[in-house]
Order: sequence, then C-alpha cells, then structure tokens
Amino acid sequence: LTPAMKVPSHRCRWATLPSPNAREAASMYGTAVAIFLVILVAALQGSAPAESPFPYRVPLDPEGTLELSWNVSYRQEVIHFQLLARALRAGLLFGMSDRGQLENADLVVLWTNGNSAYFADAWSDQKGKVHLDAQQDYQLLQAQRTPEGLSLLFKRPFATCDPKDYLIEDDTVHLVYGILEEPFQSLEAINTSGLQTGLQRVQLLKPELPIPNLPSDMPTMEIRVPNVLIPDNETTYWCYMKELQENFPSHHIVKYEAIITKGNEALVHHMEVFQCTDEVHSFPSYSGPCDSKMKPDRLNYCRHVLAAWALGAKPFYYPEEAGVPFGGPGSSRFLRLEVHYHNPRKMQGLRDSSGIRLYYTTRLRRFDAGIMELGLVYTPVMAIPPRERAFVLTGYCTDKCTQVALSPPGIHIFASQLHTHLTGRKVVTVLARDGREREIVNRDNHYSPHFQEIRMLRKTVFVKPGDVLITNCTYNTEERQQATVGGLGIQEEMCVNYVHYYPRTELELCKSAVDAGFLQKYFHMVDRFNDREVCTSPQASVPPQFASVPEQFASVPWNSFSSNVLAALYGYAPISMHCNKSSAVRFQGNWDLQPLPKVISTLEEPTPKCPTGQSPAGPTVVSITGGKS
Repeated sequence: LTPAMKVPSHRCRWATLPSPNAREAASMYGTAVAIFLVILVAALQGSAPAESPFPYRVPLDPEGTLELSWNVSYRQEVIHFQLLARALRAGLLFGMSDRGQLENADLVVLWTNGNSAYFADAWSDQKGKVHLDAQQDYQLLQAQRTPEGLSLLFKRPFATCDPKDYLIEDDTVHLVYGILEEPFQSLEAINTSGLQTGLQRVQLLKPELPIPNLPSDMPTMEIRVPNVLIPDNETTYWCYMKELQENFPSHHIVKYEAIITKGNEALVHHMEVFQCTDEVHSFPSYSGPCDSKMKPDRLNYCRHVLAAWALGAKPFYYPEEAGVPFGGPGSSRFLRLEVHYHNPRKMQGLRDSSGIRLYYTTRLRRFDAGIMELGLVYTPVMAIPPRERAFVLTGYCTDKCTQVALSPPGIHIFASQLHTHLTGRKVVTVLARDGREREIVNRDNHYSPHFQEIRMLRKTVFVKPGDVLITNCTYNTEERQQATVGGLGIQEEMCVNYVHYYPRTELELCKSAVDAGFLQKYFHMVDRFNDREVCTSPQASVPPQFASVPEQFASVPWNSFSSNVLAALYGYAPISMHCNKSSAVRFQGNWDLQPLPKVISTLEEPTPKCPTGQSPAGPTVVSITGGKS
C-alpha cells in the first residue's frame, strides 16, 4: 500500500491507525504545509472569487448528507474537490459516469475493513462490481473530521488518458455516489447493486470570466412560487404565473440569481422564467403542475426565455455593454416561472418558495441583448425511429438567412441554452464560414433534458452575414416502440439552441425542417419496399393523401432499412427554412426547397492532454485528522 498522507492530529476512532514516530511527525508537518499551498494555489489559479477557495457547491443527495464543493485550475487542468460527508458510517463511493449509472462508472472509493481506512481510484463493471484502477488519478490530499462531518480533499486532472476514466469537459457531468453501511475486507468485495446510491448533474468546468461592473442603484424583482407543497413524485415541473404592474417602464436586465428555500437545496433542480407573448393581452393566474389538465392553454404562449438556472450555477451576469429589454411598449406584463423539483426519495410535507431574482436598471446599456432560436422547427416531419441508440437530427440557420437578416458587421453570441425533450442525449451548434466549420458555439456531449441552464460561453462567438449555424441533436429511443415526432409535447421532440447575443436584430428564429414533399417520397418508397400501405390511421383505413404525418410515421414497419433510409433522407433532401422575425413573419425571399449548406471541412476533435508524473500504485491508507465526530 502507498504510504498514508498524514497530518498531526487527534487519533481517529473510525479507522484505527498506528501512532507516528518523530520522523513521521516531521514529515506530517511538511505535508500539512504542502496541503495548505495546494489549496491556496488552487484558489488563486481557479475560477474562484478571492473570498472562497471552493466557489461551487452542490448537495449530492436529497437529504444533504453529502455535499460537494470544487475549484478549477485551467492552467494546471486540474479540479480540486472537497467532499463533506455527514454521519458517515463505513465509507462512500463518488465519481462520474456517462448517463448517471453506477455501472461502468469512474469512481473514487473511501472504505474501511474495520481496522484501517483506504482511499483508491476505482471503476465499476457492467454488473456493478468495483475494481482497483491500474492508474491512480484521483489523489487524496487530506481527510479531516470537522464539526459538520468528514471532509475529504482530493484532486483529479481533466483528462487522464486512462480508458477507465471519465474525460471531464465543459458540458454536463453526471455525478454518482454510493453509501457504504458496513466494512469491506477489500475493494473488490464492494458491489454497487447493494448500496444506497444516487446521481446529481452539474457543469464542473465553469468558464473563467470577470464579473462585470454593475450600477449601484439596481432595483430587483423576485419571481417565486407561493409556498408550494412539493409533490411526493420523483419529478415535478411546477408552473406559476406572475403579472407585472401596468405601465412597467423599459429596463435592462443585467443580472439574475437563484433564490432557494432553505432546506430544499437538493430538491430544486432547475428553474426558468419565461415572458409571454405581447400578442395575447391577458393570461389567467395559475400555480400548479405544468402537465396538469387544469393548466390554462394560454400558458403555452409564454416561451420567451428571460432567465434559466440549474443546480450548481452561480449568478448570471450580462456583458457590460448589453442587457435584456424588460418592460415598456411591446413587452408583455406576464411572466411564467417553471421550477423542476427532483424528489427521488418521494419525501412528503415539504414547502417551497424558491425562484429567481432579477436585477435591472433604467440606465439602458449600449446594446439590447436578443435571443435567437437555432435548430429544428417544431414539426412532425422531423422524427426519430424507435429502438435507436444514437439517431442524429440536424437543423440549419443558412447563409442565405443570415445574409438577409443580419446587418454588418454582425452579432456577438455570449451565452447559450441547449434544449431537447426526453430522448435528447447530445447537442452541438457549430459555426461554418465559406464552407468550413470554424468554431463550436456550444456543445454538450452528455446533455440531459433534466439539467438546463443558460451557460456563458468561454469565448464570444462572432457571426457575420453569410455565416451558417448548424445544430446537431443526438437522441436515444431504445425504450420506445413507435417513432418520436417533432412537436411541443413532452413525448415529442425538439432540437433547439437558444443563443443569447447582441446587438439585438429582427431575426428571432432561424431554423429548418426537411421538405414535406420529399418526406412523402420516403413514405412511398417504404410502402413499395414492404408491399404495404404506410398511411393507416389508428381508427380506420385512411387514403395516403389524407393521413397525417404522425399517422404515417406510426404505420412505418420500423427496421434497419426504414431507419437508415430516413437518416439518409434527412442528410440530402432540401429543407424548408424558417427565417423569421419576432412577429413570426419570414424575411422576404423564397425559403422552400432550399439546398443543404455545403460543408467541405469539419473541425477535428481535440486531443486530450495526458498528465505527466507517476501516480500511486494502489490504495492510499487514510489518516483522518481532527477531533472526534
């Protein structure tokens, strides 16, 4: 075993370890100094503000017994983690996996055999059995008893080039954990299937951006749910309508932040504030589940995103030169707050008044910030076959549209919110210029529809007239038996990137869909190939020319041929472009039967930077410092 990292302290009863001799005590003092320097350096080099070496914090479990804090050093490409475990019994597992399962996970494990405590980098196989990793990339820096519980300080590089390790990128990370209730004689004796486990989603790699200067006289507005009784369901989306005062004047929103009811930090998963369309002059009051049959239909016209927060996110600041228009002529007085409650333990009797606080100013900034929708039109002509592991749909904002709709010199995209419904697994938007992909606007290789936030981009993306914006969405429909068509319903699908940019233009929607006539050719081809009609209504036999697109998709005999031909059709057929103003009127021009933009070169995937230096050969014996707990 690798020698323990020890700090002079009281003896820990949870893991009985030998007392140090004089030489070891001297070594421990040097180690303690080194630990302090590591934390200090991390605080200075990471994205933390000066007041906190660990600026990001999330509860891992609904009860808050496990709490994770972290800091990022982009220069070293290392994350420092601080894991606080309250009322720990015999150990824990913590790590990352592709979709949040504890099978095939990259893990760090703290366990005891009843006499000694150990810390090790490990991984789990398809059956949940835990194995020691040959390359120990998680490095324990300190284990300490505190008044709150056991605190573990450890670090890991972004990339390790270990095939058993998770590559940490600036997308959604599915954190997993497990609680050990009893000692284990060895690491290999642990199996995740018998543990209390859970997952949490965060963005670990937050961009390093300076906080903009703000006006000193900013008013604020709190949009909060009114003392809601959180349902004892695993997932609830709660909708609440708020009405602004009449004649609310023009402002710029320059910042917003979450307000979380104390004690509910692990249950409030993400929140969004939508502004309603000004074309509808009144909206009814409502506070209830978003999927309730009692929800008024008019609430569906409240879709303009003003603010979006997700667990782990800090306050969101707009660039100093821009703000979001809020109030005044042409702005609706009605807002809809949507709160996602994640209650896997189905706890009862909990009240919540969480929401979002908006900061705004009457000192209007140089530019209005705008929101533009990229991706696919909400239409059933774009569909995903059933039983697909990774089916890709692509939406275009073409060079013809940006040439007509954007004025020179162009726009600056500074933030992005990716959006799909339940089968979305990956979303990426790429900017292409002169037929060549130039840069990624935003990408999430581990996208989850249950974790949506507006994310500041690490670097502002400049879009010129004539540029192309291509949005690819990857879906998994392995558990579905029928095609999933595009649409507004939660069981239907979307592929959207809401990009936040300045200066604001008339272009609000730049999206595409396959030409409907070419899709009909697909249905006829599948019909002839299978020698049957692909147009049967669930109620009665309907002539092909009268069947709706969803009905036609429902009657396709799905197999590898019909799925592959549909994918090929989407890859070559002409498209219908929606190059729309905020009034929903298209810019002047012919937008039907448009050819797909030609891309002659694509971006190469970045090569991970492998860390140098030797790692421990096996588990680290843990010496826990601090007093009794």
